[in-house]
Amino acid sequence: MTEPVKGPVSYFPSIEKKYGRPITEWKDLIRSSPLTKHMELVSWLKTEHGLGHGHANALVAHTLAEDSGK
Repeated sequence: MTEPVKGPVSYFPSIEKKYGRPITEWKDLIRSSPLTKHMELVSWLKTEHGLGHGHANALVAHTLAEDSGK
């Protein structure tokens, strides 16, 4: 039996389904943004790209953690 997916990654299937873009595109967008702070990026995804708070937060948290090597 496999472990259930936990954390920000658990949102990824629903993000791809709801917004029609692969996670790699969202991560590339986050990385190309001049913004660097977590909540600035979350707000930007919500206002400029129409994501819900939970989805934006999951993408930003995962991308920033990945980039910091955590």
